[in-house]
Amino acid sequence: MITDQTMTRTAAATAGGKAMLEVSGLNVYYGASHVVRDATFGLEAGRCLAIMGRNGMGKTTLLKSLIGMLTPRSGQIRIDGRDVALARSCDRVAAGMAYVPQGRMIFPYLTVEENILTGMETVADRTIPDEVFEVFPVLAEMRHRKGGNLSGGQQQQLAIARALVSNPKVLVLDEPTEGIQPSIIKEIARTLNRLRERRGFALLVTEQVLSFTQEVADRFLIMEKGVFVYGGTREEIDPARVHAYLTI
Repeated sequence: MITDQTMTRTAAATAGGKAMLEVSGLNVYYGASHVVRDATFGLEAGRCLAIMGRNGMGKTTLLKSLIGMLTPRSGQIRIDGRDVALARSCDRVAAGMAYVPQGRMIFPYLTVEENILTGMETVADRTIPDEVFEVFPVLAEMRHRKGGNLSGGQQQQLAIARALVSNPKVLVLDEPTEGIQPSIIKEIARTLNRLRERRGFALLVTEQVLSFTQEVADRFLIMEKGVFVYGGTREEIDPARVHAYLTI
């Protein structure tokens, strides 16, 4: 098990800016089942953390607690210094968190443009920034097409674009490569890196595909039965060991 002290050292070693997301001693339950145990980590502006592990290890439960779908039994969640552990989901969005769920969850009967606009409810100027169509040119070509008529990779780009227009401080992606062909996965990785460098948001990704996280993540944590059991920076981790955790 990775101790809080180890986590603090790892965070300090990779700190490149202001902490945008700080999680401390987070415990999350489903009924009587203790799913996430004492999760502690930090994520700085402009950095990317990948939380990896097999299905059923607690990754999605952790994210649901971060975005307000589940209330933690104990612990703190801070966005840019503000404790939101007991806040409503809408208040977390207002504080600077954006979320792209597993399976993308776009609106199939709305156009691409209408889907993006649904992410701008907290933004005063409801004009889609040109930057969105610059970094996702396929969305510009299909802006009047129904979301349900897009491919899986195009829908993932749409879901990310919808999250980005809220100008997040922390962007959270749950299993973003699921059901997407390898060439599109690489394209999405390059786009996320470019956007993160340009905008300076913190990026948190849960994932099972190591090749994708190696492209985007500065730091890795491996979750096993609700506990972080291994982690480190991109330079520190042993890819073979990470792969073993994903395939056991």
